[in-house]
Amino acid sequence: MTEFDLIRRYFTRNAPTALLGIGDDAALLQASAGNVLAVSTDMLVSGTHFLDDADPYLLGHKALAVNLSDMAAMGATPRWAALAIALPRKDGGGADEAWLERFSTGFFALADQYDVELVGGDTTCGKLDLCVTIFGEVPAQQALRRSGAQIGDEVWVSGKLGDAALALAHMNDLVALTDHEMAACAPALHQPQPRVALGVALRGIANSAIDISDGLLGDLGHVLAASQVAAEIDFASLPVSEVLSGYMRHPLGRKCVLSGGDDYELCFTAPVTRHAEILGIGTGLDLPLACIGKITGGSGCVVHDASGNPMNVGSGGYDHFR
Repeated sequence: MTEFDLIRRYFTRNAPTALLGIGDDAALLQASAGNVLAVSTDMLVSGTHFLDDADPYLLGHKALAVNLSDMAAMGATPRWAALAIALPRKDGGGADEAWLERFSTGFFALADQYDVELVGGDTTCGKLDLCVTIFGEVPAQQALRRSGAQIGDEVWVSGKLGDAALALAHMNDLVALTDHEMAACAPALHQPQPRVALGVALRGIANSAIDISDGLLGDLGHVLAASQVAAEIDFASLPVSEVLSGYMRHPLGRKCVLSGGDDYELCFTAPVTRHAEILGIGTGLDLPLACIGKITGGSGCVVHDASGNPMNVGSGGYDHFR
């Protein structure tokens, strides 16, 4: 099977909303009237973001999910995607078609859920590497940004934090979870659920937003730096699962929830006057939303324990070069 056979068999689909999709040197895209394009790229590399024996169906899901999460953080509606993939040769040469079948099935299952059309990309031979560029659209003046946090804003997060990092810690033999605990945590790591509907609902309500990919403290820190403000966080208010709650007295558990990464939840800030409205959005989406602190003047982030004392929480989130 040639490179172009591979593309035709596993990745070529109609893209009715694109002016031109797969099959030319570039796709042609046009945002709807009154909208601007939001564009993001994320890469998943074998050995860094996933293990060599990872289920390709779950990789297909996650490769797109992490990009959808970026659209959610901007309040954008995802529309199109391009996929660049490096594939190792299987024993005997050629691409592993069984792997490709499962990967593309996982990718398109999530793409169909969000009406995302694959409009281009690239394939090559090499160490397994998955890179997705996603295009969304958002009303020109309603995009959520990192730079809009205001003093007095409340800080919110969606869902639960830390389960993905706890599952990864188990896989790296840093903690021994029971089979039941691992089964409860693993979906957060392997099949994150992008909060696209939440991002769209927060247009005109949230002053700033970011998705939590590298850990709460690290990603919130980007908002604080871009907005030139500080934050105070109530550790007891951080939303965690029943499994992770059993590890919160352990340094590893605290690290998972504060800086573990791979949560792909949204962290956002909004005026206190929108508190009830935000709770209503969570109820309508059947998605827990937790107010975890407030924006203050100054710089940096302080995490307070149950007694109101500052905690020693170490450095921020994950950094590929640290």
